[in-house]
Amino acid sequence: MMLIAGVVLILLGAAALIYQGVTYTTKKKVIDLGPIQATTKETETIPIPPVLGWIAVGGGVFLVVVGLRSKSG
Repeated sequence: MMLIAGVVLILLGAAALIYQGVTYTTKKKVIDLGPIQATTKETETIPIPPVLGWIAVGGGVFLVVVGLRSKSG
């Protein structure tokens, strides 16, 4: 179980380091006058600090090492 959690943490940490943030798009109504409607799309980004990615990778490596030691012992 620790081995799987470690691998997942390593993958999530690597993804955080590669993408460095989460981008999403929202739609907003600008005009709503009966049958006449106008919308606009806004793209927003939530930045992920690289430190969090490195912490996740380090924690994942730690869990993998501990998981491998517990299986061999």
